[in-house]
Amino acid sequence: MSSSATSRLSSRALLELVLDAGSWRSWDSEPGEPAAPGTAYAGQLAAARQQSGTDESVLTGEGRLAGRAVAVIVGEFRFLAGSVGHAASSRIVDAVRRATREGLPLFAAPTSGGTRMQEGTPAFLGMVKITAAITAHKNAGLPYIVYLRHPTTGGVLASWGSLGHFTAAEPGALVGFLGPRVYEALHGERFPEGVQTSENLYRKGLIDAVIPVEQVGTVARMVLEVLMVAGDVPAAQENLPPDDVADVPAWESIQRSRRAERPGIRELLKHGADIVIPLRGTGVGERDDTILMCLARFGSTSALVIGHDRRHQSSTSALGPAGLRAARRGMRLADELRLPVVSVIDTPGAQLTPAAEEGGLAAEIARCLSDLVGLKAPTLCLMIGQGSGGGALALLPADRVVAAEHAWLSPLPPEGAAAILHRDTSHAADVAEAQMVAARHLLRLGIVDRVVSEPVDPSDAPHEFCRRMARVLQHEIEGLKRMEPDKRLAARMSRYDALG
Repeated sequence: MSSSATSRLSSRALLELVLDAGSWRSWDSEPGEPAAPGTAYAGQLAAARQQSGTDESVLTGEGRLAGRAVAVIVGEFRFLAGSVGHAASSRIVDAVRRATREGLPLFAAPTSGGTRMQEGTPAFLGMVKITAAITAHKNAGLPYIVYLRHPTTGGVLASWGSLGHFTAAEPGALVGFLGPRVYEALHGERFPEGVQTSENLYRKGLIDAVIPVEQVGTVARMVLEVLMVAGDVPAAQENLPPDDVADVPAWESIQRSRRAERPGIRELLKHGADIVIPLRGTGVGERDDTILMCLARFGSTSALVIGHDRRHQSSTSALGPAGLRAARRGMRLADELRLPVVSVIDTPGAQLTPAAEEGGLAAEIARCLSDLVGLKAPTLCLMIGQGSGGGALALLPADRVVAAEHAWLSPLPPEGAAAILHRDTSHAADVAEAQMVAARHLLRLGIVDRVVSEPVDPSDAPHEFCRRMARVLQHEIEGLKRMEPDKRLAARMSRYDALG
């Protein structure tokens, strides 16, 4: 089947494409009749039923994705342009509440022109009860996956279309709040081209992916493979063998961490994770490629991973406020999903620019610290490379902190600290040692709980390094999940009370 945005795949065709064959079971009962007999609206409804082959603009029910039960809400554009009135909104709410009661993940595939104009303001307010039902579903720790189809506009996008834990869209789809025809009627000119497209929303960090319809079932299955094991508590395993850490100068570690070939978060995920589902941006129109965020599965352990991406950091591209806002979006998702958070520190420092100041960099560092300290989910920090300044500290607070042997953490790059203390940079190595920035120092100070040795320089053996770090990650998360949540959170608070 074509994945073109003009194909407008029917609701039933989409169900056949996404779900396991023969697994669909409708939850729908006959909708009430919202139009008085003989009225124009009654005639429109009758014509819509005949044209679409459905009794309303949405179908709801249950099916299976790779054998896993999932609740589904799918829009039908051929029924009055997929518009949502009282019957459709009640059907959606009933389905969401049933999914919540039965503990099912929810997959929604809207396509709609928005609220049904024939029913006026009462239909418009139906978006509130839909939003409330989805919020309750998410508050129960159950996944909500959204696939935006061509077109999705108006109140549908402004309610159940924009609340997904993971949100993708059809290639080339028209996705926007304001219908282009309405804009043209109001302003006498066409809406600018390219704004209300799925690809532009992806570039702006408003959605996580653009996916052809043929791949939606596969991607949704992978997302659920990560999210639906989050609550499992693994059996206890033996501790990892102790790591032998060399007593080398801090400056040597700093130099090693700066090697261009040293593996970063991308390599850690590539070589250490079984499933990786990228997430994109803040969800409110910002993105910063210096932060990488994803859902990931490591063996039997799932996590939301947030980290500095060394590939996108340079003298002209550094972590800014938008990157930290994206990180905080990840933290909120993890809290909703009861999913462990893994933060990865590997940064030469945040932006030091007027734009960063005006964008609230300092405030976003503070909010990241606040969010991480208070998260109910288990938290693990991996220090794998450079750790300079507030941009590094923003991702540090965790139940457990693990550092690679040549990782480090400093208030400023050592050269900057030397410039303050000695008015030159030639004393950088001495300052780094005195400030106790190296992993071995941090272990003694209680800032780090475990140091993972680097018997071979990771720049020369990235696969070995990444597999070793991933093994430690899985071990530490499994240990944290066996702790009682209240005791784990209290221990985290006590940990940071004792530091600094």
